[in-house]
Amino acid sequence: MTDTTSQPITPQNRRNLFQQLELDVRLLGMIGAFIILCIGFNLVTDGRFLTPRNIFNLTIQTVSVAIMASGMVFVIVTRHIDLSVGALLATCSAVMAMTQTEFVPNILGLGLNHPITWIVAIVVGLVTGTLIGAFHGWMVGYLTIPAFIVTLGGFLVWRNVAWYLTDGQTIGPLDSTFMMFGGTNGTLGTSLSWILGLVATALALLTLWNSRRAKLAHEFPVKPLWAEGALAVIISGAILGFVAILNAYEIPSRRLARMFEARGEVMPEGFTQGYGLPISVLILIAVAVVMTIVARRTRLGRYIFATGGNPDAAELSGINTRLLTVKIFAIMGFLCALSAVVASARLANHSNDIGTLDELRVIAAAVIGGTALSGGFGTIYGAILGALIMQSLQSGMAMVGVDAPFQNIVVGSVLVAAVFIDIVYRKRVGAK
Repeated sequence: MTDTTSQPITPQNRRNLFQQLELDVRLLGMIGAFIILCIGFNLVTDGRFLTPRNIFNLTIQTVSVAIMASGMVFVIVTRHIDLSVGALLATCSAVMAMTQTEFVPNILGLGLNHPITWIVAIVVGLVTGTLIGAFHGWMVGYLTIPAFIVTLGGFLVWRNVAWYLTDGQTIGPLDSTFMMFGGTNGTLGTSLSWILGLVATALALLTLWNSRRAKLAHEFPVKPLWAEGALAVIISGAILGFVAILNAYEIPSRRLARMFEARGEVMPEGFTQGYGLPISVLILIAVAVVMTIVARRTRLGRYIFATGGNPDAAELSGINTRLLTVKIFAIMGFLCALSAVVASARLANHSNDIGTLDELRVIAAAVIGGTALSGGFGTIYGAILGALIMQSLQSGMAMVGVDAPFQNIVVGSVLVAAVFIDIVYRKRVGAK
């Protein structure tokens, strides 16, 4: 079939450059702000902000909030809110920690580092988070209690349930395999990271090509070939550049020597090795892909956005909005438990303050990422980028030496500004 870009276009159908390239102005603005933020902090910190070490740490610190932010998109899109995510994370973390240190050894008679210990702990944690989330959704959907009240109560209840489960003590150490999901304790290494990066690049390019073919097959407008090529180059560069940066962060020589000793080997003189991609980042990528597919390609996703756009019309059209609410909060609970795995594994223990203020960070990440508080619109990649911007802002201020209270002032101001910009943007779009 002839490429539609080669066919004459009538003046009334002629599209401007932004329309031809199908550029998301909001996304471009966020990326631009993130780049300016990184360059600014890098200049202020004498080049320390954009080092492989800091980027690696920034990445693994973002994962926990980003995972929950992807679920918060669904919650906010349907015009609800969840203030309990940080407390629910703490409860799931406490349940998994007690499962590893008390239940599995004392009830099942298995050691802390037994091959199935981490599996049992994660399954128990995920089931706990999902059931609690579904319970919240049942109260919101079927008892018609406002989500603000239900999750505010959950914020108070689950934080203290976590405290009682552990008697207020820090629980650790955790299972060694379990801790591989947290960051430096679990990475792929340089070789496997490059292989995965090349595979991801190939899949991304294949997706672009298939998307263009599908549009041409249905005679939809497509980007010019040069724009498709430029986008392919940018995506490939971003994926492979990210892998290269993480591979450039080398494992400290002392830790590397201990790793060789644990295998009964002697580390060669001058030997170096990079960390590579953390397993926690792969978990985030998997969550982002699955949640995006759910949002764009499934009936559940269509129901979620239809309900957020007009709840009354959605219910009249036959959508079971009550059951949908239960499903959304169950997904949120599941993602809170998954974040608890990453957060507690990164810390190598469960502590009483784990997840503190995460509810605010998660909501801020979703809103900064473009999720409309009025419902009906939001993207998974936007929420993850919002989480990265939030973490970069806090990390950069910490490196500069800004006091914690002022950091919160800045983050709060950025959140209000993001909502204001979103309101102005939607008014202008609606006026066109």
